Amino acid sequence: MRIKAILTTTSLLALASSLASMSVQAADLAQAPIYYKAPPIEPFNPWMIRLRVLGVLPDTAGSSVNVAGASPLSSPASGLSISDQAVPELDITYFFTRNVAAELILGVSRHHINGTGKLNGLDIGKAWLLPPTLTLQYHFTDFGPLKPYIGAGINYTVFFNQSAANTSLAGLAVTDLHIANQFGAAVQFGFDYMLDRHWGLNFDVKKLWLRPDYSATVNNAIAVTGRANIDPWLVSGGITYKF
Repeated sequence: MRIKAILTTTSLLALASSLASMSVQAADLAQAPIYYKAPPIEPFNPWMIRLRVLGVLPDTAGSSVNVAGASPLSSPASGLSISDQAVPELDITYFFTRNVAAELILGVSRHHINGTGKLNGLDIGKAWLLPPTLTLQYHFTDFGPLKPYIGAGINYTVFFNQSAANTSLAGLAVTDLHIANQFGAAVQFGFDYMLDRHWGLNFDVKKLWLRPDYSATVNNAIAVTGRANIDPWLVSGGITYKF
């Protein structure tokens, strides 16, 4: 019986020691600081590019036609019509912050110019347009993958490869054509819808105020001058890549 009592006492002492050790370890764990691994922060790269299909839609209402001397062209009902065009376009965007960016678009388009009103049916000629447009944008970042933005800026349009039609209508033929390069204001709105960190889809609309002076010669003798109110809408859609 005495041996049994000693064994029982020894077991109880061992159990008490084990419980005390576990209590000390639990207290140490409770007091130890807990470290959480913060999620990695994605590096901020300021560059973005987009490849889009751009529709150039001129709005020529109000274009003027002035003729030296008496001529049917001098009618106030005469004007110009410039064809729509769809072309590929590249834009480069640089983000100064996550919200503020600058965008430059690059592309060229070829347009056909015709007379309207009293000049209806008169083929005036063709011209290529290079309209680089620089805008300062504000990008909204509170809509998840949808990234809408607005912007405003300046455009400088270069007209090149201008050619008169040299075709005749009712005894009239345009034999010379010159359209002056022109600065203009621009506003825009659009959005990117990001499919992942790098790739997304883009839709963009810009309005340019572009009203260059032009001159032409009719029948190699009659000087014609005026202002072409081109004022195009630039409507585009395509693919976004964010570096």
